[in-house]
Amino acid sequence: MGTEYNGVAAEQFKVATPPEIKFTKLLIDGRFVDSVSGKTFETLDPRTGKAITTVAEGDKEDINLAVKAARQAFDHGKWPRMPGSERGRIMLKFADLIDENVEELAKLDSLDAGRLLTSGMYIDIPNCVGMLRYNAGFADKIHGETLKMSREFHAYTLKEPVGVVGIIIPWNVPATMFCSKVSPALATGCTMVVKPAEQAPLSALFIAQLAKMAGIPDGVLNVVTGFGPTAGAALCSHMDVDKISFTGSTEVGREVMIAAANSNLKAVSLELGGKSPFIVFDDADVDKAVDLAHMAIFYNKGEICVAGSRVFVQEGIYDEFVRKSAEKAKSWIVGDPFDPLVCQGPQVDKNQFEKILRYIDYGKEDGATLLTGGKACGEKGYYIEPTIFTDVKEDMRIAKDEIFGPVMSLMKFKTVEEAIEKANNTRYGLAAGIVTKDIDVANRVSRSVRAGVVWINCYFAFDNDAPFGGVKMSGFGKDGGLQGLEKYLKTKTVVTPIYNSPWL
Repeated sequence: MGTEYNGVAAEQFKVATPPEIKFTKLLIDGRFVDSVSGKTFETLDPRTGKAITTVAEGDKEDINLAVKAARQAFDHGKWPRMPGSERGRIMLKFADLIDENVEELAKLDSLDAGRLLTSGMYIDIPNCVGMLRYNAGFADKIHGETLKMSREFHAYTLKEPVGVVGIIIPWNVPATMFCSKVSPALATGCTMVVKPAEQAPLSALFIAQLAKMAGIPDGVLNVVTGFGPTAGAALCSHMDVDKISFTGSTEVGREVMIAAANSNLKAVSLELGGKSPFIVFDDADVDKAVDLAHMAIFYNKGEICVAGSRVFVQEGIYDEFVRKSAEKAKSWIVGDPFDPLVCQGPQVDKNQFEKILRYIDYGKEDGATLLTGGKACGEKGYYIEPTIFTDVKEDMRIAKDEIFGPVMSLMKFKTVEEAIEKANNTRYGLAAGIVTKDIDVANRVSRSVRAGVVWINCYFAFDNDAPFGGVKMSGFGKDGGLQGLEKYLKTKTVVTPIYNSPWL
């Protein structure tokens, strides 16, 4: 394969062994505790479908305790009251501790969620470190502005932490999602309750222990493992939570907004589903376009919100693109995520595995042509072949619905206008990819596609300074950059009269 990580050929790595599981209880007010009910649930290894360990099952009573701890820490604790420079110093220590535990955290996400260990060690966990360090740098630079009033008043704005934040994260990139939400919330002085996905809770608990070791005060960061309809619903409807940050499906996002509206009208930010277009024009380097398109959909076995699942190829290179895509898919290695030679691990659980296979059947039923893949593979676990459909129509279920799996829908177009129309023919608007050598085409299409981020001649080009978030039914609110901090801040205007001022 020729894959390299930090300049080291993948072939030089040995197949790693799974990690020891150290933390399985809820973290509330600085202590790891059993759930009030005493219930636990199994978290499963997607390589085998067998239990890894049992984890405390939090529900409404545990959420109440965690929110109480977070509220106490915000209203009376030192975290929002300490200088931003001190918060930043603690966050930098937190980042250093994660940096010292890269391999163990990466192994937890491989074991729990099927993430490739090589991706975890050289992309995911280093990115977690980077997010914390980036946001730590902002902790002492959050400020309002002086206003120019039209009458004899002095006025200014304050940027204040929003308060207690409920954070609900998904299972596809567990450690990354945890740090992307927690980092800006910590920098602004908020306190929080994190509800990890029940499918992959282990890295969140480990990271929470590192936060304790770094010196983040008790009650500032609480983690309650459990299920969406119980723990998640209780967090969204809690009257003492000031904001909810939710990442997950559009369907559940609606329920989050309803719960927020029916309780205390808390602020909500949503990062939801996607059906992102990947548009390849005739002038593109076909080999490069094929490589980018495969990464855009098959990376992390398609379990990524910005997956470029709708691939539109201009008619002049369509046949060549199809041929080379089929060849590349056949060389794509599916297997144990602890093996450095593997390109794609298992889907996260049986439900997701069966959903993807069901949509592959829908593709066949609706008249699409199966080019490659289309089947489960391996004698155990939740592995699926990289799957490519051609002759896909825009009204087919595989072209309309988010599958969240390794399924590419290939479609042909003639003109720039047609490409734009097809790209926007979706209820989602998270991301888009464009491959072209024509800067005029790139500029026109990037301005015309309704998406929160557009990548030109690249894909997955995330960065801490680049805001990320969707439009339409992909949600609202940004992660990254200054806009990522704004989600956890509120603006207060302060006005006082002035007398006999020599100027206004």
